[in-house]
This record gives sequence, C-alpha cells and structure tokens, in this order.
Amino acid sequence: MLSPECLGELRSAWLPNITDGGLERLLDLLQKSSPLLISGCFTRAVPMGCLASHIAWHHPRTAQMTIDAGITWLHRVAGLNPATSYVLREWDLRGAADVELRGELIAELKAELHARQNRADQREEQAQACPV
Repeated sequence: MLSPECLGELRSAWLPNITDGGLERLLDLLQKSSPLLISGCFTRAVPMGCLASHIAWHHPRTAQMTIDAGITWLHRVAGLNPATSYVLREWDLRGAADVELRGELIAELKAELHARQNRADQREEQAQACPV
C-alpha cells in the first residue's frame, strides 16, 4: 500500500504537473510492466527511465532533455527535491517488479485520466450550451 506521504505527494505535486501524454505513457508502461520503466536510477539508457524521466520526456519544458530530464522535471516543474521525493523513494525501494505498487499507481493514474476526461467533457458541454 502506498504510504500517506507518497499518495499525498503523488496527488498534490506529480499529477497536476503531468501532461496528458505523460500520463498516458506512464499508464501504458505500468500496465505492460515494461522493461523501459526502471527503478534505482533516473535513466539507464534512453529510452529506459524511471517514473519521473518518462513523465519529463512528455512535458514541454523537459522533453528535449535526456539524462537529466526526470531530475529537472521534479525540481523545476513539480517543485520537489528529487532526493527526498516520497514517490521516488517508494518506487526505488519496491521497484517495478512490485505488482501491488504498480497496481496502486495504475489505479491513481486511471482515476486522474478519468477526472481529466470528465472535466474536458464538462467544458465541451458548457461551450455547447453557451455559444459565443
């Protein structure tokens, strides 16, 4: 089970700063248990990276980076210290092979994806109801 600190950080700092493309990419990698998603380091060899690196490679401020993308995204976009991130510590401690951890992250990412889709649907409905 994700610790309260990890879950809080995920919801308050990670999810609001992940692009739709990054969210979909990370969800896909977690669901497939992809060997491209690693733990214990930010990047082994592009395209192998940790959670933060894959998110960063799909963010406009860090997409052009390679090795330092995850560190830079965490620090400059999410406003976190990469060395003390609860999400990264949990990921590095338990690793990509931990089925329970992957399942919990998948559930959180799916919930965020659905929330974003619902908000987009609501905006579309409002736009149709109030044409300019």
